[in-house]
Amino acid sequence: MVSIRETAPDRLQHLTPQLRATTTVVDGQAVIVRLDGEVDLEDRQPLQQALARVMQTRPPQLIVDLTGLAFCHSVCLNALLTARRRAKAAGVEMVLAAPPPQTRRVLEITGTDQVFTIYSSVRTALADTYAASRQTG
Repeated sequence: MVSIRETAPDRLQHLTPQLRATTTVVDGQAVIVRLDGEVDLEDRQPLQQALARVMQTRPPQLIVDLTGLAFCHSVCLNALLTARRRAKAAGVEMVLAAPPPQTRRVLEITGTDQVFTIYSSVRTALADTYAASRQTG
């Protein structure tokens, strides 16, 4: 069982009028960035910048929680792929959690569901990370 103990308070950031990101730090395990709203053309840059700021802290894992994402198309996908490339370069494992059906469909159609590690929930992603750290630790 994984319990979430935050070491920093949630930080809600309005990236654009239609997109919000909530960042939660999970005690030495991960940073969770929950996206709520829609990602359109003007949202790409703020989204990429927000994810890049999180990666500067070099968390062991970056979980992008897509639960609240109402709309994702190529612009969103491009931002996520750019973040994944940057995370990999920084030695940060980036995973996606709980993509809604429309977003999952975009990932499947583009084949990027084979590029990202995708979990059904944030809890599942954290449990997997916790189990892996117990095996190596």
